[in-house]
Amino acid sequence: MRAFKNLAELKSVAGQPVGVSSWMTVTQDLIDRYADVIDDHQWIHVDPARAARSALGTTIAHGYLTLSLIPAMIRNLYSVAGVSARLNYGSNRVRFPTPVPRDGKVRTHLKVLSADDAADGALRVTWQATVELEGSEKPACVAEIVTLMLPEGR
Repeated sequence: MRAFKNLAELKSVAGQPVGVSSWMTVTQDLIDRYADVIDDHQWIHVDPARAARSALGTTIAHGYLTLSLIPAMIRNLYSVAGVSARLNYGSNRVRFPTPVPRDGKVRTHLKVLSADDAADGALRVTWQATVELEGSEKPACVAEIVTLMLPEGR
């Protein structure tokens, strides 16, 4: 856990890595529950028998499932004192270079790309999140995610 004393200290590390998360296993149950939530039941995600006969040989996670796991993976990588909330502000660029197979293990490498002052003392932080897939030369996801850090009292 990298602990920043305040928003100014976080802003000062623009361009630097923050850390690497723990590994997370993407199970079929997780894939199925995600498919239910977004109502996307394509066979490559939810039909293990059919997917076993495909070129991939197994079911794969939805790309957006991989993206949506980033906040859970990075939750314990850093803290910022004096912040009342971290709000998802969006994404600038997202790519899925390689699929995550059922029971694949992923972890996120996090880097601060930029940190800019926003309204009312908030800080808009752009992060590079690179989701590593265990055993793969290519990442599962590379995303620029943007977080709005709200100071206490706001």
